[in-house]
Amino acid sequence: MLNCFITETRTSAIPISVVTLQQFPEWLAKQTDYIKSWLSATQFRAEAGSMRLISDAKGHLSQVICCVENKISLWSVGHLPFMLPEGVYTFQADEESLAIGWGLGAYQFNRYKKPTRQPAQLQLSSAMAAQVLNVVESIYLVRDWINTPTEDMGPSQLARAAEKLANHYEAKFTQIVGEELLQHNYASIYTVGRASDDSPRLLDLRWGNPAHPKVTLVGKGVCFDTGGLDIKPSSYMLLMKKDMAGGAHVLGLARMIMEAKLPICLRVLVPAVENAISGNAYRPGDIIKSRKGMTIEIGNTDAEGRVVLADALTEAVNEKPELLIDITTLTGAARVALGTELPAVFSNNDQLVGEVIAQGEKQNDPMWRLPLFALYREYLNSQIADINNNSSESYGGAITAALFLKEFVPDDIPWLHFDLMAWNSRARAGRPQGGEAVGLRALFGYLRGRYGKS
Repeated sequence: MLNCFITETRTSAIPISVVTLQQFPEWLAKQTDYIKSWLSATQFRAEAGSMRLISDAKGHLSQVICCVENKISLWSVGHLPFMLPEGVYTFQADEESLAIGWGLGAYQFNRYKKPTRQPAQLQLSSAMAAQVLNVVESIYLVRDWINTPTEDMGPSQLARAAEKLANHYEAKFTQIVGEELLQHNYASIYTVGRASDDSPRLLDLRWGNPAHPKVTLVGKGVCFDTGGLDIKPSSYMLLMKKDMAGGAHVLGLARMIMEAKLPICLRVLVPAVENAISGNAYRPGDIIKSRKGMTIEIGNTDAEGRVVLADALTEAVNEKPELLIDITTLTGAARVALGTELPAVFSNNDQLVGEVIAQGEKQNDPMWRLPLFALYREYLNSQIADINNNSSESYGGAITAALFLKEFVPDDIPWLHFDLMAWNSRARAGRPQGGEAVGLRALFGYLRGRYGKS
């Protein structure tokens, strides 16, 4: 159980009134003279995010008022776990989204540093506990994996995390490691990761009834990205421990699916590598023969994510899944286009992407569709290979990266490609600075709706 929640009923739990700005005058009119006087004496102003502790006649904390924007969202109360004194609280309105927001706001990454305090605890009703805990615990794992430095979260450690997850849910886990990748025709994954002393590998998790609809998730697992021989400046390298966030996301989504026991035949593929520099690092100008048989000219060693994903996607589509989703931290261009807080999504299926975007709006987990603009494909042409991993045009980089991946996904397989930051560069309610899971609540909500779980 997370330390921000309790599930047993506590009669002593302190009630929190969540009041919109529009509702506040009506709410205030119904309060006792004591509460009115207290709010007036403490100069309480009804503003979004404002909060006030209210004591009883004996000076004991008896209730909390929290004002929120007129449209309540899960982020409305994300600041409360560390603003309130430690203790047990309960919302007067039993809102699942508020409980999720509370949990996400209570997150602390404390592997290397002791926390200064514990979060306040929220009492969960039995009706919503399972769903809330599933979402929050899964996102905590994703955040933890992203926040962990590569020294403790390289390809081998990411593999152990995936194996531990598989064992917990009685899923099948295998991995192909090092030169075995060449024997199994995964040259793209091997070549990108061969310079590291932590061997490249392809992680493969399977779960569920083979008779159920097949859903395959592919996540970019570049555990650190120096840029390779096209080395990044140090300022660009500082956050590159998070370049495995796509892998973390698909494992987190897999956990949500398995915990909820969705009737899905699930497969998760994560090419886990470190793009390092050594005497045997791959070079600009090298040609790699991919699993599909397409030859890839390396125009830039810092465009490695799409190269490892090429082999993983080829393996994924070999089984013709009903739905294919890949999640990546693929391009800075997507961040230039949309900023750090709004992930880009590409798709070859209008209905599919429309329904997922709608679910994102419903879950307060937004995303923005960018086009697979076919005319930009020529920017990936190579004179000596089937395709170049680097665009000859400096603009539209998120689109050309997506078009590169599209070469490995047949048009008849419904496909979603996410290009995201996976990092909060600033702290906001419910979203502490650091690694972040984005799009997962939207995707899980979509999968629950599509496959018969409410």
